[in-house]
Amino acid sequence: MLALTFIIGLLLNAMGYVPPGNINLTLAQLTINRGMRQAWGFILAFSCIEVFFTFGMMRFARWISSDVDIDTIRVGAFQLSFLVDIFMVVLLFTMATLAWINRNKSPQPKTATDSRKGSVLYGVILGVLNPVQVPFWLFFGNYVILHEWVNTDYLSLVVFSFGSGFGSMLALYGYAHFAQYIQEKFALSSRLINKCISIFLYCLALYLIIKQVLIYLG
Repeated sequence: MLALTFIIGLLLNAMGYVPPGNINLTLAQLTINRGMRQAWGFILAFSCIEVFFTFGMMRFARWISSDVDIDTIRVGAFQLSFLVDIFMVVLLFTMATLAWINRNKSPQPKTATDSRKGSVLYGVILGVLNPVQVPFWLFFGNYVILHEWVNTDYLSLVVFSFGSGFGSMLALYGYAHFAQYIQEKFALSSRLINKCISIFLYCLALYLIIKQVLIYLG
Protein backbone atom coordinates (compact mmCIF):
# COMPACT_ATOMS: atom_id res chain seq x y z
CA MET A 1 0.00 0.00 0.00
CA LEU A 2 2.82 2.41 0.81
CA ALA A 3 4.46 1.67 -2.54
CA LEU A 4 1.19 2.55 -4.29
CA THR A 5 0.93 5.72 -2.19
CA PHE A 6 4.43 6.73 -3.30
CA ILE A 7 3.58 6.10 -6.96
CA ILE A 8 0.33 8.10 -6.75
CA GLY A 9 2.20 11.05 -5.25
CA LEU A 10 4.89 10.79 -7.92
CA LEU A 11 2.48 10.61 -10.86
CA LEU A 12 0.12 13.27 -9.54
CA ASN A 13 2.77 15.93 -8.98
CA ALA A 14 4.68 15.04 -12.14
CA MET A 15 1.53 15.64 -14.18
CA GLY A 16 1.08 18.96 -12.39
CA TYR A 17 4.39 20.25 -13.78
CA VAL A 18 3.90 19.06 -17.36
CA PRO A 19 2.00 22.18 -18.56
CA PRO A 20 4.38 25.13 -19.17
CA GLY A 21 4.49 27.44 -16.17
CA ASN A 22 6.78 29.78 -14.29
CA ILE A 23 8.70 26.96 -12.57
CA ASN A 24 9.55 24.73 -15.52
CA LEU A 25 10.17 27.63 -17.91
CA THR A 26 12.49 29.27 -15.39
CA LEU A 27 14.34 25.98 -15.09
CA ALA A 28 14.62 25.73 -18.88
CA GLN A 29 16.14 29.21 -18.96
CA LEU A 30 18.52 28.31 -16.13
CA THR A 31 19.64 25.20 -18.02
CA ILE A 32 20.35 27.19 -21.17
CA ASN A 33 22.27 29.91 -19.34
CA ARG A 34 24.18 27.89 -16.75
CA GLY A 35 24.11 24.27 -17.82
CA MET A 36 22.76 21.03 -16.47
CA ARG A 37 24.88 21.02 -13.30
CA GLN A 38 23.29 24.21 -12.01
CA ALA A 39 19.88 22.99 -13.18
CA TRP A 40 20.26 19.94 -10.92
CA GLY A 41 20.94 22.22 -7.95
CA PHE A 42 17.68 24.03 -8.66
CA ILE A 43 15.74 20.78 -9.17
CA LEU A 44 16.94 19.12 -5.96
CA ALA A 45 16.36 22.23 -3.83
CA PHE A 46 12.89 22.82 -5.29
CA SER A 47 11.88 19.16 -4.90
CA CYS A 48 12.95 19.12 -1.24
CA ILE A 49 10.72 22.13 -0.55
CA GLU A 50 7.94 20.38 -2.47
CA VAL A 51 8.05 17.43 -0.05
CA PHE A 52 7.33 19.66 2.96
CA PHE A 53 4.79 21.74 1.04
CA THR A 54 2.87 18.66 -0.09
CA PHE A 55 2.77 17.22 3.43
CA GLY A 56 1.35 20.46 4.83
CA MET A 57 -1.25 20.77 2.09
CA MET A 58 -2.31 17.12 2.41
CA ARG A 59 -2.81 17.60 6.14
CA PHE A 60 -4.93 20.65 5.41
CA ALA A 61 -6.89 18.81 2.70
CA ARG A 62 -8.17 16.40 5.34
CA TRP A 63 -10.44 19.17 6.65
CA ILE A 64 -11.82 20.06 3.22
CA SER A 65 -15.10 18.32 2.41
CA SER A 66 -15.92 16.94 -1.03
CA ASP A 67 -18.49 19.59 -1.88
CA VAL A 68 -16.22 22.56 -1.19
CA ASP A 69 -15.74 24.81 -4.19
CA ILE A 70 -12.15 26.07 -4.27
CA ASP A 71 -13.31 29.36 -5.79
CA THR A 72 -15.49 30.08 -2.75
CA ILE A 73 -12.66 29.85 -0.20
CA ARG A 74 -11.94 33.34 1.11
CA VAL A 75 -8.97 34.95 2.83
CA GLY A 76 -10.30 38.08 4.48
CA ALA A 77 -12.34 40.00 1.92
CA PHE A 78 -10.83 38.25 -1.11
CA GLN A 79 -11.29 34.86 -2.71
CA LEU A 80 -8.31 32.52 -2.51
CA SER A 81 -8.25 32.05 -6.28
CA PHE A 82 -8.09 35.84 -6.78
CA LEU A 83 -5.17 36.23 -4.36
CA VAL A 84 -3.30 33.37 -6.01
CA ASP A 85 -3.78 34.90 -9.46
CA ILE A 86 -2.65 38.34 -8.28
CA PHE A 87 0.46 36.89 -6.68
CA MET A 88 1.22 34.87 -9.81
CA VAL A 89 0.81 37.94 -12.04
CA VAL A 90 3.35 39.85 -9.95
CA LEU A 91 5.71 36.87 -9.87
CA LEU A 92 5.40 36.17 -13.60
CA PHE A 93 5.94 39.81 -14.55
CA THR A 94 8.99 39.99 -12.29
CA MET A 95 10.52 36.80 -13.68
CA ALA A 96 9.70 37.75 -17.27
CA THR A 97 11.26 41.19 -16.81
CA LEU A 98 14.41 39.73 -15.29
CA ALA A 99 14.65 37.22 -18.14
CA TRP A 100 14.25 40.02 -20.69
CA ILE A 101 16.86 42.22 -19.00
CA ASN A 102 19.36 39.34 -18.88
CA ARG A 103 18.64 38.04 -22.38
CA ASN A 104 21.92 39.34 -23.80
CA LYS A 105 24.15 38.06 -21.01
CA SER A 106 26.51 35.25 -21.95
CA PRO A 107 26.06 31.89 -20.18
CA GLN A 108 27.93 31.57 -16.89
CA PRO A 109 30.62 28.92 -16.40
CA LYS A 110 29.07 25.58 -15.59
CA THR A 111 31.59 24.83 -12.82
CA ALA A 112 31.25 28.12 -10.95
CA THR A 113 30.61 27.50 -7.23
CA ASP A 114 28.63 30.69 -6.81
CA SER A 115 26.38 29.65 -9.69
CA ARG A 116 25.60 26.35 -7.97
CA LYS A 117 24.77 28.10 -4.70
CA GLY A 118 22.65 30.65 -6.56
CA SER A 119 20.74 27.89 -8.35
CA VAL A 120 20.04 26.08 -5.08
CA LEU A 121 18.83 29.29 -3.44
CA TYR A 122 16.70 30.06 -6.49
CA GLY A 123 15.08 26.62 -6.22
CA VAL A 124 14.33 27.15 -2.53
CA ILE A 125 12.80 30.59 -3.14
CA LEU A 126 10.55 29.42 -5.98
CA GLY A 127 9.63 26.32 -3.98
CA VAL A 128 8.32 28.56 -1.20
CA LEU A 129 6.80 31.18 -3.53
CA ASN A 130 4.66 28.73 -5.47
CA PRO A 131 1.05 29.61 -4.57
CA VAL A 132 -0.41 27.95 -7.65
CA GLN A 133 0.17 24.63 -5.86
CA VAL A 134 -2.27 25.62 -3.11
CA PRO A 135 -5.49 25.14 -5.14
CA PHE A 136 -3.85 22.19 -6.94
CA TRP A 137 -3.37 20.24 -3.72
CA LEU A 138 -6.63 21.43 -2.18
CA PHE A 139 -8.44 19.81 -5.10
CA PHE A 140 -6.34 16.74 -5.94
CA GLY A 141 -5.27 16.11 -2.35
CA ASN A 142 -8.89 16.14 -1.28
CA TYR A 143 -9.79 13.91 -4.24
CA VAL A 144 -7.31 11.12 -3.49
CA ILE A 145 -8.18 11.18 0.22
CA LEU A 146 -11.95 11.01 -0.32
CA HIS A 147 -11.52 8.16 -2.82
CA GLU A 148 -9.32 6.38 -0.26
CA TRP A 149 -6.38 6.17 -2.65
CA VAL A 150 -4.19 7.59 0.11
CA ASN A 151 -4.51 7.06 3.85
CA THR A 152 -4.27 10.05 6.14
CA ASP A 153 -1.95 8.62 8.80
CA TYR A 154 1.42 10.31 9.19
CA LEU A 155 3.45 7.53 7.56
CA SER A 156 1.25 7.41 4.45
CA LEU A 157 1.33 11.20 4.04
CA VAL A 158 5.12 11.25 4.45
CA VAL A 159 5.49 8.55 1.78
CA PHE A 160 3.04 10.40 -0.48
CA SER A 161 4.97 13.65 0.00
CA PHE A 162 8.28 12.01 -0.90
CA GLY A 163 6.59 10.61 -4.00
CA SER A 164 5.43 14.14 -4.81
CA GLY A 165 8.99 15.41 -4.46
CA PHE A 166 10.31 12.73 -6.80
CA GLY A 167 7.50 13.51 -9.24
CA SER A 168 8.44 17.17 -9.45
CA MET A 169 12.10 16.18 -9.80
CA LEU A 170 11.39 13.89 -12.76
CA ALA A 171 9.14 16.41 -14.50
CA LEU A 172 11.59 19.27 -14.05
CA TYR A 173 14.52 17.14 -15.18
CA GLY A 174 12.54 16.37 -18.33
CA TYR A 175 12.14 20.10 -19.01
CA ALA A 176 15.82 20.78 -18.34
CA HIS A 177 16.96 17.94 -20.58
CA PHE A 178 14.53 18.98 -23.32
CA ALA A 179 15.74 22.60 -23.19
CA GLN A 180 19.35 21.46 -23.50
CA TYR A 181 18.46 19.09 -26.34
CA ILE A 182 16.58 21.79 -28.27
CA GLN A 183 19.47 24.22 -27.97
CA GLU A 184 22.05 21.67 -29.13
CA LYS A 185 19.87 20.08 -31.82
CA PHE A 186 18.84 23.30 -33.51
CA ALA A 187 21.86 25.41 -32.51
CA LEU A 188 19.62 28.05 -30.97
CA SER A 189 21.28 30.95 -29.20
CA SER A 190 20.65 31.47 -25.48
CA ARG A 191 19.53 35.02 -26.35
CA LEU A 192 16.69 33.73 -28.55
CA ILE A 193 15.57 31.15 -26.00
CA ASN A 194 15.66 33.70 -23.17
CA LYS A 195 13.51 36.08 -25.20
CA CYS A 196 10.99 33.35 -25.99
CA ILE A 197 10.73 32.29 -22.35
CA SER A 198 10.35 35.92 -21.26
CA ILE A 199 7.56 36.53 -23.78
CA PHE A 200 5.80 33.31 -22.74
CA LEU A 201 5.89 34.35 -19.06
CA TYR A 202 4.43 37.74 -20.00
CA CYS A 203 1.66 35.93 -21.88
CA LEU A 204 0.88 33.76 -18.85
CA ALA A 205 0.63 36.88 -16.67
CA LEU A 206 -1.61 38.56 -19.27
CA TYR A 207 -3.85 35.48 -19.36
CA LEU A 208 -4.36 35.66 -15.58
CA ILE A 209 -5.20 39.36 -15.80
CA ILE A 210 -7.75 38.77 -18.57
CA LYS A 211 -9.20 35.86 -16.57
CA GLN A 212 -9.81 38.06 -13.52
CA VAL A 213 -11.24 40.90 -15.64
CA LEU A 214 -13.72 38.49 -17.27
CA ILE A 215 -14.71 37.14 -13.83
CA TYR A 216 -15.24 40.70 -12.56
CA LEU A 217 -17.30 41.72 -15.61
CA GLY A 218 -19.28 38.48 -15.47
